[in-house]
Amino acid sequence: MTQRDVARAAGVSTAVVSAVLSPKKNSSIRVAPETAQRVHEAVQRLGYVPNLVARSLAGGERKLLGVFT
Repeated sequence: MTQRDVARAAGVSTAVVSAVLSPKKNSSIRVAPETAQRVHEAVQRLGYVPNLVARSLAGGERKLLGVFT
């Protein structure tokens, strides 16, 4: 399940899905409340769960812990 699937189900672009699900990263994109509601409904209906590994790779943020012995 990807954001593309959610976008298709909600009838919006992937940029809108991203803006709704990550508002801090996409603060320049304004989304109407009705559109955001459609996205949230599609997320619930499809059971979408963000892929945290993909998110960390795309965002350049790594939550890794190295252990040396």
